[in-house]
Amino acid sequence: MSEESKIRDAADAVKGIVEAVPIYQDALQPAAKEIGKGLETVAKTIHIALAPIAALVWGYGQIREFVTTRVAEKLKAIPQERIKTPSPTVAGPALEALRYTGHEENLRELYANLLATSIDSETAASAHPAFVDIIKNMAPDEAKIMRFFATRTPYPVVDLKITFKEGGGFKILHRNVSLIGVDAGCDHPQFGANYLDNLSRLGLIEVPFGYQLKDSKAYEPVETNPDVLKLKEQFKDHEKVTFEIDRKKVDVTDLGKQFITACVIDKAIQTKT
Repeated sequence: MSEESKIRDAADAVKGIVEAVPIYQDALQPAAKEIGKGLETVAKTIHIALAPIAALVWGYGQIREFVTTRVAEKLKAIPQERIKTPSPTVAGPALEALRYTGHEENLRELYANLLATSIDSETAASAHPAFVDIIKNMAPDEAKIMRFFATRTPYPVVDLKITFKEGGGFKILHRNVSLIGVDAGCDHPQFGANYLDNLSRLGLIEVPFGYQLKDSKAYEPVETNPDVLKLKEQFKDHEKVTFEIDRKKVDVTDLGKQFITACVIDKAIQTKT
């Protein structure tokens, strides 16, 4: 075979490969198009789901208006000589956090009180920088609970457990059960125990081991709650276990009391009193 023939054959082979590639791509194209359509649909759905978030994120104008109205209102009874530039370690992070929490009324009120506290020279020391991060880690319902605890602690909670008749062991079925979700007016009262766990994690409350309220009647509402009675009925006359209720209490920590003073109790009300 001449060199010319070899070159021609090689060229034909390359041509054949090149021509085959579009056919191969076309064979996959319908599947690729379907996948593309699926991804496009998901992307559009996600875009629609996230679109309202953009409207909820506060801009500089909204934050400025909030400070010059709501925060200013809380300080209107404060003598002007007490108005001072707040610490940037408090005001800076608080204003930034408002960008993402300003749409939540219960949380923005905490920030408003914290900012007002930090601007008043007589109360600025109680505006701890950590309070900004604490609020950032709180659910709106937890803000309601802290507002409730401002006037109602200690508060009754119970553990629901079963004790084994043989061996003496026990198992806790539900921990820190209470009616706090209802009493505090939470939007999701079923998460009351979870809210207490988080507030304890943040250092605002504690459930001291081995302590309970002296007034036994304080436990009647939770112990006679239909859900508790239903669970108790399940273990009635059980051969191996007995159902028991351990009474406990929730206390506000010293940090929690400072938080309530700086962030929870309305600054305007504090000024009047």
